[in-house]
Amino acid sequence: MTTPTLLVLDADPLPRLGRLTGRVRVEHADASTLAGRLPSADVLLVWDFTSHAVREAWPGEGPRPRWVHTASAGVDHLLCPELAASDTVVTNARGVFDRPIAEYVAALVLAFAKDLPRTLDLQRERTWRHRESRRVAGTRAVVVGSGPIGRAIAGTLGALGVKAALVGRTARAGVHGPDDLDRLLARADWVIAAAPLTESTRGMFDARRFGVMQPSAHFVNVGRGQLVVEDALAEAVRRRWIAGAALDVFENEPLTPDSPLWQLPGLVVSPHMSGDTVGWRDELGEQFVELFELWAAGRPLENVVDKQRGYVPGH
Repeated sequence: MTTPTLLVLDADPLPRLGRLTGRVRVEHADASTLAGRLPSADVLLVWDFTSHAVREAWPGEGPRPRWVHTASAGVDHLLCPELAASDTVVTNARGVFDRPIAEYVAALVLAFAKDLPRTLDLQRERTWRHRESRRVAGTRAVVVGSGPIGRAIAGTLGALGVKAALVGRTARAGVHGPDDLDRLLARADWVIAAAPLTESTRGMFDARRFGVMQPSAHFVNVGRGQLVVEDALAEAVRRRWIAGAALDVFENEPLTPDSPLWQLPGLVVSPHMSGDTVGWRDELGEQFVELFELWAAGRPLENVVDKQRGYVPGH
């Protein structure tokens, strides 16, 4: 049997693929060389999951990888019409980031409820100012995105006593459909965006949606930056239409130093790190090796993306 060729779209540090030594020919590419090497590859590992090079380099007709795996939960950075229409299988890193992101969201909810950002500001000012904080138990959350990450967020918030409602693409047992979203937003204390980026979710949090929310509500985005109309969010926070917000993802990353979002009172900015815990790259590498074992054995792959929907369908 011919040794398959694995092409890696590089990012530092490189993945640890020692378990595949002798079983696969590993080649490397960056954005400038990807197009030339794709036709000779059997498998493409998109290790640089911030790059849009796959969208730009994917071949139309002719040879192409039979399987593409991205070391990320989202696939919007690589899906293009040619890839979506092909018979190439696409998989993602579903399962690696669920708990870390849920913990991150819970930390933000607690920080907002207990006014920790203001406490740190006052400490720097050496100012003693007693305040009352909010109780988290009994508050309401809306988690938009009913995949594993959204469900992990709802479960973690539930352990804190928060009544969390999940909103997904379609209504089903335990999940609200899009038609319920505005009604739920109007009663929510915490609004969490954890949805994949699709044509139906792009820009879904706009001026109208922020206007539906309570003045006491906080908004958190750990999904995709393009879910949010950033100017509308900034206006909502600045005018106190909502109590505050936290963004871990942005329309354009990295956020430029001159962005007004950095210094917007009431907004917490973090650099797309909510799912990145110690050892996360090793977990991503191990997941890919396990998927490769399935692929090499001719067995069905896990985490297969529905390329028309743009995410892995739920079970």
